[in-house]
Amino acid sequence: MIDFTDLPKKKKAYGGANGNKISVIFNNATYMLKLPSHALKNANLSYSNSAVSEYLGCHIYNLLGVESQETILGTYIHNGQRRTVVACKDFVNGNEQLFDFASVKNQIIDSLSNGYGTDIEDILKTIETQNVIDPYILKERFWMMFVIDALIGNWDRHNGNWGFLYKQEDDTLKLAPVYDCGSCLYPQIDEATIKKVLNSKQEQRARIYDIPTSAITQNGSRINYYKFLMSHAYKDCEKAKKLVSDRFDFEAISNLIDGIEVLSENHKTFLKLMIKMRFECLIQGSL
Repeated sequence: MIDFTDLPKKKKAYGGANGNKISVIFNNATYMLKLPSHALKNANLSYSNSAVSEYLGCHIYNLLGVESQETILGTYIHNGQRRTVVACKDFVNGNEQLFDFASVKNQIIDSLSNGYGTDIEDILKTIETQNVIDPYILKERFWMMFVIDALIGNWDRHNGNWGFLYKQEDDTLKLAPVYDCGSCLYPQIDEATIKKVLNSKQEQRARIYDIPTSAITQNGSRINYYKFLMSHAYKDCEKAKKLVSDRFDFEAISNLIDGIEVLSENHKTFLKLMIKMRFECLIQGSL
């Protein structure tokens, strides 16, 4: 675990709601250091495990063939307290700007809602009618994100945390690496609940079939990943499921989890069980 406490800091600031963020220089590159946020949904935890979730989520994306932000786990001491943090490499070069999907959605004059509207049909219409990037490429990225987020249980993938890199000098746009995966893999679960889940098939099934849900909505409600994937309603989603299924490497993911020294053995077992079950039930089971 790298100690990021005394690294040189930059004045660059980062937005977003999940935890405090500091810009640091590590190995001659700029990194965004994300400190864990307070576990508002669990009084038994002082801070969430979002740093571990961010690290794992991004690495799993890469293992499944979708470029994601480079992440490194480490520690940071603040007010005498050492916390687990994640360093996210800044992928925005000096001549680029990061634009989220909501910005592109705002360009569609006859869209049913503003850029942050999460209705799936409105999102798909935007993908088809926008003219800033090849719709095929954009559609493929959307569905790969949706399926991988289903696999890792990401409940907060919205139009404001995925997007594009824009170069003003030649007016070009390309997909940005996937980023902001801190809301996947149950970041606010505590050790007592982990033990409860490991000893209960009912608790396990609830976390596969019921929660978490997607931030994307359909008919006014957040999408239930299992029901949606079992519906076979979108052919491009079916293609993404097949790709994820073909590329899934449980041994590689298990090794990744086992290498995280700050996790208890029960927590590692829980994460591997959830990923294995979500893959078998949500991805394989819906093909």
